[in-house]
Amino acid sequence: MGVAADIVIIVVAALIGALIAQRAKQPLILGYIIAGIVVGPYTGGVTVGDIHEIELLAEIGVALLLFALGLEFSLKELRPVRNIALLGTPIQIFLTIGFGFMLGRYLGFSSAHAIWFGALISLSSTMVTLKTLMSRGLLGTLSSRVMIGMLIIQDLAIIPMMIILPQLSNPEAGLPILAIAIVKSVVFLVLMFYFGRKLLPWLMEHVAQWNSRELFILSITAIGLGIGYATYLFGLSFAFGAFVAGMVLSESDYGHQALSDIIPLRDIFGLLFFTSVGMLLDPVYLLENWVKIISLCLAIAIFKGIIFSVLAKLFRYGNIVPLAIGFGLFQVGEFSFVLARLGLETKSINQDMYSLVLAVSVLSMVLTPFASALAAPLYKLKKSRFKHEPLQTENLPDSGFKNHIVIAGGGRVGQHTAQVLMELSIPFVIIEMNHQRMLECKAAKYPVIYGDISHSTVLELAKVDAAKLLLITTPEVTTSQSIVKQSLRHNPELHIIARADGIEQTRALYESGIYMAVLPEMEAGLEIARQALLHLDVPVNVIQQYTDDVRQNLYSPIHQAQDGHDLLAKLGNIKNMLEISWVTISSESLLAHKNIGEAAVRSKTGVSIVGIIHGKEFYSNPKVDYTFQSGDLVAVVGNADERNEFNKLAGA
Repeated sequence: MGVAADIVIIVVAALIGALIAQRAKQPLILGYIIAGIVVGPYTGGVTVGDIHEIELLAEIGVALLLFALGLEFSLKELRPVRNIALLGTPIQIFLTIGFGFMLGRYLGFSSAHAIWFGALISLSSTMVTLKTLMSRGLLGTLSSRVMIGMLIIQDLAIIPMMIILPQLSNPEAGLPILAIAIVKSVVFLVLMFYFGRKLLPWLMEHVAQWNSRELFILSITAIGLGIGYATYLFGLSFAFGAFVAGMVLSESDYGHQALSDIIPLRDIFGLLFFTSVGMLLDPVYLLENWVKIISLCLAIAIFKGIIFSVLAKLFRYGNIVPLAIGFGLFQVGEFSFVLARLGLETKSINQDMYSLVLAVSVLSMVLTPFASALAAPLYKLKKSRFKHEPLQTENLPDSGFKNHIVIAGGGRVGQHTAQVLMELSIPFVIIEMNHQRMLECKAAKYPVIYGDISHSTVLELAKVDAAKLLLITTPEVTTSQSIVKQSLRHNPELHIIARADGIEQTRALYESGIYMAVLPEMEAGLEIARQALLHLDVPVNVIQQYTDDVRQNLYSPIHQAQDGHDLLAKLGNIKNMLEISWVTISSESLLAHKNIGEAAVRSKTGVSIVGIIHGKEFYSNPKVDYTFQSGDLVAVVGNADERNEFNKLAGA
């Protein structure tokens, strides 16, 4: 069967390796690498016959990995942490390359090989870091945002490295080649971002109109690999073209669907790539050099951990964040495998160096979940033994907080909410981790804590355990889920109201344990519609019924999807909640010319009258001797059935 038999062997071996890795709570790529070692040429038993053919297929895996990376690239994710991501990450990369260069020279590598070694160890693992953060429920925290921002820039750095590093072996001949490659890259980027941004979305729009999922998947695969091959013919990297194609598509309306469709294909070809990586690793080399491998792994981990922690401090991240980043990003990442394979193919590095880097990478990945878990206990130890840095607070009351409202986020929504609460003399505190917003809250005299609400220290200072309500104003669902999880640990009975964006986010937040979700766009639409209906002289009670019905219909998909869940009871009772309705007394009403006592409204309908507008006068909580007049606008409180009974009496 030739290469087909080899693929079958690899897929079966990778499945077994992945199952073992999953059982050991490790990233699946470690299972793929181990599978590659087992079926590689350096071990006995079942062996892949034609490694070269598999390596050619693995190149497609690299291209698809970078194509998906381009689709996932988002400047939005970098905005909250742009300073440390855009400035700190290049500093970390260059410092690590310098450290790796010194290590390489100490190990006897040539200057060019030592620079390669530094570049290979400078990158951290996006896959391992994300898996670790997700398993520990830390996605959405400030430290996770910083890590993801820095990882995005690290992943982007792979592109210039793939262009520059192969030219180091022959600098004199390589400089002109490098200059030509840079010019070609600039020309390609200009063409892609000028013409590609118009042509590719237009093409995808026409393909999507046919409503063929198969054709859509085929189209995005052809775009990614086709543009990659075009760049290869142009004299640039196959993977570079695929990455740029992904970036261009990510800005279109079809970016998210393209990413979700390409992921299964990426994972299959990625499996071939990571397995082929393992095939080139000699187990004998590992056994003969295990002391060197462990020593190098520890040296790299300590250096990178310190660099990341110091950079976090320099960019004014405090408390647990520097420790969390240092323990989370010390490893050597999967894109180092891509670089190492390129170095081996271009004969820029030798087999021994390849095996050394691969072994160090795998060991550092295995250690990451265990090291990451040390951040919290070490931070607690630091706080207990040393004077820890105080959280910045402004305008906090001397008496402290009790039965107050905690507002997570001091942006526009948080500040508007704070203004209302302040006017009503309701105690509250804002928690904000953006320094500029914190200064805005300070200037407005709002009580504010500068910090990350997902951390215990901040929650304790905000007295979440004594709070009556938590309001989450951020639109990011992962951040909200992290806040909910940490807050409920401190106060399981806490009611939480969160901002959501769409049905899926709303459902996810209810599953996390929130009390109520608010959809701002829907509420804005309802208010615009309400104002329009008021302008058209539609009766207030009709408008109220309309908005109630819209909300009921909006939540019905969640209602149906959460069968048997506590949410079902909450949403099913929306129509029975007490609400205020404004009802106009008609001339034919049985209430006209009767006072409230004679009409016995409370005993007949169950509603309570809380206000009446007569002409231009407003009567708050009117007395029993008030006489209803035709045209009076009456505010009543009750559930849906009680309000309907009053509508009948009012002739509405």
